[in-house]
Amino acid sequence: MNGTFTSGYCLLADVGTDPKSSWAPIVLLLMIAVGFAVVNIAASLIIGPSRTGPGKEQTYESGMVPIGDTRRRFNVRFYIVAMIFLVFDVEIVFLYPWATIFAKGVSQKAGGDLNGGLLLAEMIIFVVILLVAYFYAWGKGVFKWD
Repeated sequence: MNGTFTSGYCLLADVGTDPKSSWAPIVLLLMIAVGFAVVNIAASLIIGPSRTGPGKEQTYESGMVPIGDTRRRFNVRFYIVAMIFLVFDVEIVFLYPWATIFAKGVSQKAGGDLNGGLLLAEMIIFVVILLVAYFYAWGKGVFKWD
């Protein structure tokens, strides 16, 4: 023992030397997954009920008897509202990584790599652009359900 710590590193390095043994857990997991699916399907076919009839073959729609055509046209406003929802949903997804970077930037000293004021200004510009789009859609009457 000369004071260097190499035994743990050598142990970790030896794990990946045999390519066959490194794929064994993945192959085993895939075999278990496929076996589980096959056993469940076979069990439902063997154990499950197999009665048929006009009541069983009828389309089930939340307990209601289906009436009319299934291909009914929707108003375009539904799709526009959905797209606006997606835009704000994506904005929220962008806010999480920004918040972690912002927290690191604010906690660093003045000589750090990240500047908290610049990060805050960038996010304010981003949110203002999205709010302009939101108010534009609101002014066009997208959210009115006449």
